[in-house]
Amino acid sequence: MTKTPPVAPAPSSGDTDLMLVERTVAGDQRAYELLVLKYQRRIERLIGRMVRDTDLIEDIAQETFIRAYRALSQFRGEAQFYTWLYRIAVNTAKKALVDLKRDPVVSESALKGGDDEEETSGVENELTSAETPETVLAAKEIAATVNSAMEALPDELRQAVTLREIEGLSYEEIAEVMNCPIGTVRSRIFRAREAISAKVKPLLENQSGKRW
Repeated sequence: MTKTPPVAPAPSSGDTDLMLVERTVAGDQRAYELLVLKYQRRIERLIGRMVRDTDLIEDIAQETFIRAYRALSQFRGEAQFYTWLYRIAVNTAKKALVDLKRDPVVSESALKGGDDEEETSGVENELTSAETPETVLAAKEIAATVNSAMEALPDELRQAVTLREIEGLSYEEIAEVMNCPIGTVRSRIFRAREAISAKVKPLLENQSGKRW
């Protein structure tokens, strides 16, 4: 009786990325194109939350992928590829802003753009049965206050809370991206949340008893 060979588990995203990296280093240009396609929008979204000038986003993203390509032989797979790539993106954006003598800030257009716009535009543009113009206005006011509070944060706090709350990275991954201890990451995110909460709390108190 012939035994059925065990089914190999499907490769994880990290395993797939490492395989593509190895193929790229071996000379397969198509493999790197697949990595760019996979992460381009996420990298552009991250950069878009660091720079005010949206015209710079595409150029900085392109420079990120060029730098990553040149350093690919140094990637050992000790961290997730996207964590490694995010770190390069953050450093590339910082360098571009320093070169232009600009301060990194969250841009309002970037906060409204990209994946977030696609995911939320339908909700914002159509009133549900539970919504009224007043509650929609209040929600937009709160969103604007959050954006303003994030823009006012110091660079390190803004980057940490963006990577956590918007990009969904773990504390360990953020520590890798920002090249700092995990305790520092936790402290930065806590301080960022406290600062944002202090701005939003008065609006929520004004809307107490109302639901949207």
